[in-house]
Amino acid sequence: MSPLILLISLSFVAIALFISYKEQLALEKDLLVGTIRAFIQLFVIGYVLQLIFDLRSLTGILFILALMILVASQNASQKSSFLPRSIALTYILGALLFAEITTMGLLLILQIVPVEPQYIIPISGMIIGNAMIAAGLTLSRLQSELASQKGLILTALALGATGRQAASSAIKQALRAGMSPTIDSMKTVGLVQLPGMMTGLIIAGASPIEAVKYQILIILVITASTAIASITVALGCYKPFFTSQHQLSNYYPRQ
Repeated sequence: MSPLILLISLSFVAIALFISYKEQLALEKDLLVGTIRAFIQLFVIGYVLQLIFDLRSLTGILFILALMILVASQNASQKSSFLPRSIALTYILGALLFAEITTMGLLLILQIVPVEPQYIIPISGMIIGNAMIAAGLTLSRLQSELASQKGLILTALALGATGRQAASSAIKQALRAGMSPTIDSMKTVGLVQLPGMMTGLIIAGASPIEAVKYQILIILVITASTAIASITVALGCYKPFFTSQHQLSNYYPRQ
């Protein structure tokens, strides 16, 4: 693809800018900053990946994966309205790391994915990216459910329930929120949308059937990673809202 085509593609951003200006959405600055950042970030990571692919360095692979997990954790922890960011970041970082190690570890152990950077890094990016979204949604919903169910939770605690028992309904709703987008995507894949990996393989010249096989694999892996991230965040992040005596802590959200 020539640089000229990339410049011409900016016309698509112009459409979004026009709509924002016309409807007075005040999103023009964010659109421009987002576009510039996308160009810079993607070109930088492109050159870094090319270097890692050429060197075939395990250290380079681990560095990229660590950077992905750290940035994703920082982004997802922004959903924390009541918990201190440091606490939310700790749990989310652990959740994303656990999801990545479990799913990618199985792929490597079962020899489904070769130990090559051009396979590990892109697939890990999809695993971590979807786990990040699930973690953020789970944390956000957990906090809102704890706030809305405060009366019920106080009653349960007064009757002798533990914090885990009292928060069980909120935890379940948070897990549903974290996992539902992936499940909904599975229901419409191939009908409403052609996923990115499948599209990329077809454009690169792979047969549609071969592309479908890889995409099914990725969908199933993402399903596992979002479930792992969701339950790790939910079962970790509810704890700071309760004391060791099973009372509401100072972090507990207000209605």
